[in-house]
Amino acid sequence: MISIQNYVFPETLEEAYNILKSKRNNTILGGCSFLRMGSKNIKTAIDLARINLNYIEEHDEIIEIGAMTTFREIETSTILTKYFGGVLSESVKNIVGVQLRNNVTIGATVYSKYGFSDLITALLSLDADVVLYNEGRISLEKFLEESFEKDILTKIIIKKTNKQSVFKSMRNSSSDYAILNVAVSKENMNFKIVVGARPQRAKIAKEASIYLGKSDLTNEDIEESSIIAVKELNFGSNMRGSKEYREAICKVLVKRAIMEVL
Repeated sequence: MISIQNYVFPETLEEAYNILKSKRNNTILGGCSFLRMGSKNIKTAIDLARINLNYIEEHDEIIEIGAMTTFREIETSTILTKYFGGVLSESVKNIVGVQLRNNVTIGATVYSKYGFSDLITALLSLDADVVLYNEGRISLEKFLEESFEKDILTKIIIKKTNKQSVFKSMRNSSSDYAILNVAVSKENMNFKIVVGARPQRAKIAKEASIYLGKSDLTNEDIEESSIIAVKELNFGSNMRGSKEYREAICKVLVKRAIMEVL
């Protein structure tokens, strides 16, 4: 059950941040789809709807995605389908249903660092940064791995490169949460192999990525890189799958993603 004592619509990010910091249990609201799955007592709920953070903009060297942009807008964006093999649109298109994707926002998903997130896995395969109101611009990888003071994620910035990326996932049904998800990107001979829903949050398999980039890209090399990825990452069990099952699936998905991105 969610309990909210006050509900506010700040007009600026500064106002929103000041309200957020004023009380420990003040909370920024995103689409609230996942918030409703738990139980929380919120002193003041802060709705960012009036701060114009809902946008996808293409610039000369970067693409900016505002924090209040929904998964459905990411899925259907002509800008995002044009770059990186359309990996961001591909990563969200099977998440539950259109009704949920019209509600879930990129800012709330990334800030919450959800382990099951398909989108975070795809983003991590690219050159993506997050912009926090107080902390400023930092890499997505650093944001996921470190702890930061209470802040507001304002936008995602992705560098426009020639990088191509492929997203793969294993689900019990097409609209279920992923048992495991994988994204592999390639730019020249630089690879990023990312595995998420382990069920921990997405992480780059760095040893496997480096090995692949230095290899001759034979079938044996691709096989070996998938084995290295399984060895260097940690996997766990939950209601959707066991640790051993995820390890087996990881090898298969990594190989498929590499072969497709090549």
